[in-house]
Amino acid sequence: MAIINEYKPEFEKVLEHLQHEIGTLRTGRASPALVEDLAVEAYGTTQPVKALGSMSTPDARTLVIEPWDSSVVKAIESAIIASGIGISPVVDGKIIRLIMPMMTEENRLKMVKVMGGHLEDARVQIRKVREEAKKKIEKQTGVGQDDIRNELEQLDKIVKEYVVKIDDMGDKKEKEIMTV
Repeated sequence: MAIINEYKPEFEKVLEHLQHEIGTLRTGRASPALVEDLAVEAYGTTQPVKALGSMSTPDARTLVIEPWDSSVVKAIESAIIASGIGISPVVDGKIIRLIMPMMTEENRLKMVKVMGGHLEDARVQIRKVREEAKKKIEKQTGVGQDDIRNELEQLDKIVKEYVVKIDDMGDKKEKEIMTV
């Protein structure tokens, strides 16, 4: 069981990464996750948008970025345009507004398909972690076969729980994407 506990943080990292990946998918609703990690060339280095200003969503379809330093407004605007997220920034003095366009049914289906790819990637990563743990469990010395078999059964049980969590995250995000 100690070996399984060693790998739990790895399983959690997969879930966190998946949460981040599907958080960046457009749903027709404004979300800071859509742009917060975009790389912006500012002050001679590359930084994420979230390090350069605050973000808020005054309504469901508007995202407002307020840079702390007005000299980076153009850099943030350029990064958003270059990102290919399909939203044109509107610069209003020191504030950048992103108004989410209404998503068509076709775009929603594309987003669900992209999300499906992210979900499958997460499942593959979970299986890779399972294989690492399985090899380590099987290589144990001084442990009885029954103990090894029990640990492998526990490992499979935990992997199934994480796959269910992945599927639940996908179902929740799909409902969010498909809601008009």
